[in-house]
Amino acid sequence: MLESKCIIIAGEEAGPKSNKMGGIWNVIDAEARNLADLISKGIIDEKTAPSIIVAGPYYGHSGSDWNKGLNRITDMSGLEEIEPDGELFETLEELKIKGIEVIPGIEHVNGVKIIYLMFKTYDFCRVSREYKGQDMCLANMVKAEAFDLIGLDSMAYENMGNGMEYTHYLNLSYAISEFVKTLVTAREKSSEEYKDKAISEFAASLMPAIHVSLHCHEFGVFYSLARLKKLGISVNTVATYHATLPGRSSGHRSIQKIRENDSSWDSGVPLNFTKLESLSSYADVVTAVGDSTRKEIKLFYGIDSIIVRNGIDNNDDEIEWGKKTECRRKIQDFLSEKIYNVFDSKVIPSDRIIPIFSISRIEIENKGYPDLLDSLVILDRMVKTEIDAGHLDENYRVICFIIAAHGPKTNLPENFPINLPEEVLVGEEIRLQQMIKARGLECSRIPDGSRHVAAVLYPQWISDHDGGLNLSPDEFMAGCIAGVFPSKYEPFLLTGLEAGKESTPSIVSKICGFSDALKTLKRLVMGMGGVIVVDNINLPYLESISDYALAMDYFIDTYTDDKVKYNLLCQEANLLARDMNWEDPIKTYYELLTGTRLE
Repeated sequence: MLESKCIIIAGEEAGPKSNKMGGIWNVIDAEARNLADLISKGIIDEKTAPSIIVAGPYYGHSGSDWNKGLNRITDMSGLEEIEPDGELFETLEELKIKGIEVIPGIEHVNGVKIIYLMFKTYDFCRVSREYKGQDMCLANMVKAEAFDLIGLDSMAYENMGNGMEYTHYLNLSYAISEFVKTLVTAREKSSEEYKDKAISEFAASLMPAIHVSLHCHEFGVFYSLARLKKLGISVNTVATYHATLPGRSSGHRSIQKIRENDSSWDSGVPLNFTKLESLSSYADVVTAVGDSTRKEIKLFYGIDSIIVRNGIDNNDDEIEWGKKTECRRKIQDFLSEKIYNVFDSKVIPSDRIIPIFSISRIEIENKGYPDLLDSLVILDRMVKTEIDAGHLDENYRVICFIIAAHGPKTNLPENFPINLPEEVLVGEEIRLQQMIKARGLECSRIPDGSRHVAAVLYPQWISDHDGGLNLSPDEFMAGCIAGVFPSKYEPFLLTGLEAGKESTPSIVSKICGFSDALKTLKRLVMGMGGVIVVDNINLPYLESISDYALAMDYFIDTYTDDKVKYNLLCQEANLLARDMNWEDPIKTYYELLTGTRLE
C-alpha cells in the first residue's frame, strides 16, 4: 500500500509574511523551518519524511482582520504556486466547493518544501450551506455543528464583548479541520466513485494512504483537533499551550494560586475562550512551554501535560561585533540628536549615552514595568554617586527604552520617541507614560544632570521603518548594552533568548520560563554572568528592585571600565541562546506527532 505522511502546524497568525510578526508566529515558523532542516540533514529519513504544512488565517486587505487595531495583512508574495494536480490541489478544490477558500504558497528551505495554507474565513457569513435539511450561511452551520458535537454555545459566546474574536477562532478551526478531514478521506471517497468492487479496490490502491499529524498552537485552533476527534477522523494531535487564559488573567498572582492549589478563576477570564482552551483535552498529547504553564494547565483544567520548551535559531558561529558596534552608535547618535532637538539643550556626547532596553506586550503589572521603573530610580542614585565619587565620567547618561505598544502607529511626530505628545498614546500606553513622569524619569531632566537615568517609552512595533530608530529588532537588541525583563508572569520569555542571540547580556526575573536553564550555562565569567536572574518570587519587593538596579549597574560598570570582561559577558549570553536552540524541541514534537523516535 502506498503511504504518505503530513505534519500540519496550525495557529492564529497572519503569516507567512505580515505587517505584524512575532509571538506565536515565531514558534510556528521555527518549527516548520527546523523540521525542514532536520530532513535536509538526514536526521529525518528523507524517504519517509512528512510533507510540512503551515496553516493559519488569511487577511487579504485592510479591514479583513477581526482585530481592526492590529490590522494584519497577509503577504504571500515571493512564494511559489502549488501544482494544479495531486492530492493537495484536489483537496483545496473540494474545499472551494464547500465555500472554504484557501490561499496556498510554497517555500523551499534547504531544498525541502514548506506549504503554507492560509484560510480565508471572514466571509463565511456570505456562503450558503445546508445543515440537517436547513439552509443557512456557513458561519451558522459551523456554530450549529459545534453545538451538536461538543456543546459549544456560540449563541451566547458570540454576544460577549469578544464575540467577533471567538467566531473567528471557531471558523478558522473548522476550516483547518475540514481540510484535514478532506485530505484524510480522499482515498476512501475516490474508491466510492466506482460501483465495481474490484475496480474500486484498484483505484484505492493507486492513491496513497495519508497519515496526518496536527500540531495546534494555542486555544484559537484547539477546536480543530476536538472536531476531528468527535468526527472519528484518524489524526495524531498535539496541543501546545504558551500560557493559559486563567493564568494570564491572574498574571503575577498565578504563582500564589499554584502554591495554594487555588483553581478559582478571576472575574476577567473570558469564558468563551476558556471553553475553546479546554478542548485541548481532545488532543493525544498536551505540551507546555514551561513548568509554570504545565502547573496552570493542571490547576485550571485538570489536564496533564509535558514540557517542551521554546528555542531560538542561533546558528551563527561567530559573534558580529561589528554589527553591535555600528548599531550602538546609531542608537547613541539618535538619542544625542533627538534630546538636543527637543529640549534645545547642550549636546550630550553620543559615546557617553548607555542604551538599555525592555520589550514586551503592554501588560503593565504582568510584565513588571513598575518594578523596572522603581529600579531605574535606584540606579539613578547609584550612577550619581559613582559620578560624584569620580568613578564615572560626569557626562554619562543611561537611557532605558521601554518597547511596549497596543499596535502599530503611523504619522508619528518629529523627534519620536523623545517627543511623545499624549495624543499619540492610547490605553495603557498613557498610564505607562504617566508612571515614568511620576518617578521623574523623563528625558527632559537628562541634559542638566538632575537625572542620570531616564526611561523612554517607545509605543511602536519596532522595525526598520517604524518612524523612530528605524532599526530591525535584532539590530536594536544588538546595539543596546543590556536587556531587562522583570516579568511577574512569563511562561517562557523568548525575548531574553533573542537578546542572547545578538550577544546582548540580560537580566531576567526568576519567574520566567527559561530561568532554570541557566544552571547548565557554561560560565565564562566568575560570579555574575551574562544572564542574571533576579528572584522576584521569594524576595521582598524592595530587595528585588534593588537587585535589578545592582544588575544593571554591573553591566554598566563592565561596559565602561572593562571592555574585555564585558565582551565575555556578551559571549556568555550568546552561549545560552546557542544551548537553547530549536533542535531538541523540534525532535520532541516530531516524535510526539509521528511516534517515530529520532537519535
